[in-house]
Amino acid sequence: MKDNEGFLLDSSQKEKQPMFFLGDVDDDASIRAIQFALDAGINFFDTAPAYGAGHSERLLSRALAGRRHTVVIATKFGKPIDEANNWFGRYTNAREVIQNIRRECEDSLQRLGTDYIDLYQYHQMDYSLVEFADEVIEILETLVIEGKVRFYGWSTDDPECARVFVQGPHCTALQHSLNVIRDAPELLSICDEFDQASIARGILGMGFLTGKYTAENYKSLLSAEDFRLRGDSSFLIPLFNKLDKVRNILTSNGRTLAQGALAWVWARSGRTIPIPGFRSFSQVKENINAFNFGPLTPEQIERIEGLLERTLS
Repeated sequence: MKDNEGFLLDSSQKEKQPMFFLGDVDDDASIRAIQFALDAGINFFDTAPAYGAGHSERLLSRALAGRRHTVVIATKFGKPIDEANNWFGRYTNAREVIQNIRRECEDSLQRLGTDYIDLYQYHQMDYSLVEFADEVIEILETLVIEGKVRFYGWSTDDPECARVFVQGPHCTALQHSLNVIRDAPELLSICDEFDQASIARGILGMGFLTGKYTAENYKSLLSAEDFRLRGDSSFLIPLFNKLDKVRNILTSNGRTLAQGALAWVWARSGRTIPIPGFRSFSQVKENINAFNFGPLTPEQIERIEGLLERTLS
């Protein structure tokens, strides 16, 4: 598994793996939740063609109907999809990625029902575009000139990739993993150095930082088809152990554990924009209500760092 969004499949695997790893979703409920977020003042939505093989982009288009001008939409390129057969895969090399950037952009514009994408992000780590950075940036800058893209970035946890890509004139954001258990000091430092937004994904640790799951119950609560159980899940045990060490701080002042995870991210960097996922209306409300508590205090952050035996940099 390459990231927390799913497994990367080549063409020989595409018939074997469904792309909805977390089970069925209720589109109407999702649309209501998005519109509730809109009404509450949330205006940044991150999606990708790979999420549901185009379904997420189409659903977001429906939810934002008549309100496109009020929001910032971030989507991605770098993974081929097949909507008819509900799969996403991977290109065989970086050259294929480059050759399909423009087509992927046009397809996303169509699915999103919009004339422009606010933030267009490279969505792949199998093929580093470092050696092709100038060529990729030129294509993206052309899309900016044409008005199809406003800004671009890279969804990566690799500081080398990030440092090269941020040289682009309209590169404005790095999306990367960040949560209370898995800090990202080097990437945050690059964001500071190059004046980039830090878009934090994985802040709830695929749901494992919300308090729903424990080392004792997670296997019984997840279905056999859930991607979080594929491969070796033994890494979760130290995660739960670390979470227990800082649980009381995260839930201080009446916060839920998920709200505490958000509060840590807000306190970690003023550049950071957390993008918590949701599957229900109640989760959206819980995330929004985290604003009422605000970020953790510097003293609380320092205590967490001590308990996790690390030092902020």
